[in-house]
Amino acid sequence: MIRAIRAGGLFDGTKALGPGTVLIEGSRIRAVDTTGAEAPAGAEIVDFGAEAWIVPGLIDAHVHLAFDASDAAVDHLVHADDDRVLAGMRRAARRALDAGVTTVRDLGDRDYLASRLRDEAALRPQVQPHVVAAGPPLTTPGGHCHFLGGEVQGRAALVAAVRERHERGCEVVKVMASGGAMTPGTFMHVPQYSAEDLRAVVDEAHRLGMTAAAHVHAPEAIARALDAGFDTLEHLSFYTEDGPRPTPSLVDRIVDSGATVSLTLGRLPDEPVTEVVADSLRRLRPTWAALHRAGVATTVGTDAGIRRAKPHDVLPYGVAELADTIGMTAAEALAAVTSVAAAACGLAGVKGTVKAGADADLLVVAGNPLHDLTALRRVRCVYRAGCRTGRGESEATDREAGA
Repeated sequence: MIRAIRAGGLFDGTKALGPGTVLIEGSRIRAVDTTGAEAPAGAEIVDFGAEAWIVPGLIDAHVHLAFDASDAAVDHLVHADDDRVLAGMRRAARRALDAGVTTVRDLGDRDYLASRLRDEAALRPQVQPHVVAAGPPLTTPGGHCHFLGGEVQGRAALVAAVRERHERGCEVVKVMASGGAMTPGTFMHVPQYSAEDLRAVVDEAHRLGMTAAAHVHAPEAIARALDAGFDTLEHLSFYTEDGPRPTPSLVDRIVDSGATVSLTLGRLPDEPVTEVVADSLRRLRPTWAALHRAGVATTVGTDAGIRRAKPHDVLPYGVAELADTIGMTAAEALAAVTSVAAAACGLAGVKGTVKAGADADLLVVAGNPLHDLTALRRVRCVYRAGCRTGRGESEATDREAGA
């Protein structure tokens, strides 16, 4: 069965295509038509109308499905058994999918539960996003997020840990290159691994066909991650004992590195922001904007799940923040969470694009997101691997008929 879905506008992951039709066959896009040609005989036609737009399914490049998006997320995870955690992860994944987030990169779970969730999605793609899994993040003994089970020290042990994640089906390795705010006893401004240890991790990950993501706050941790050749730099807060302190030399190194920057944006607008967070964002905006202007690939990793302000469907707010915070155009912001994010996740050409041969992960929204990014929050329909999900069906006014 071929399905033809029509709308008044298409965005292919980099640019607007105008009115058109996307033909879906099985789990993939068969063709994209903007000429107004008739759909193939026997195709099921779904016309969402002139006001609707079809865009690639959104990609959140940094989530934690195992955290329950409460203000006690760590405590709840530590005291729950795997069955309870996995049940919560299924709910979190479905919430993301309902918001049009069709792919998530889970950068830290416990007991490889995100990999189990990914395998479930292969059987029922219409109930949750595609999951790119990292497994437990590598961290020093007692280091940031040590409670997830990824404590490892020493070069040989780090290489062995990368191999274990590969054997368990992980596509990305996550390393806590600095401390973090969520773990007492660790500090954002203090690095956790040497540049040589980090290089050993990246080299082994790349040898095995995996990507490597570095949690970096401290300037020295950023520098070491750049020396090691990480694919993505998570957070990038340049955090010192006196708060964020970007330096021109380090910014220049990031520009020259080819790494993708994954900014931690996206929060519910009605949740309070502490003065510390607000001040940090004020200091960081000019640097993040400069990186974008210099051509650095930039995406959003919301860190969904870590607190109440960051539920697993928060990504559309992060897209708007890209425009407000660092001056991206609407098209650039939308590309950041589609085609750019796909490349960061090792899925370029497969996800994050509307073109023949790509996975049929699609979001239909009410309105033109290139004129108003809040249209991303007005979901008409979500397709995941060619399957229409439950979101939007009751509100839909589309016309379905056999051609």
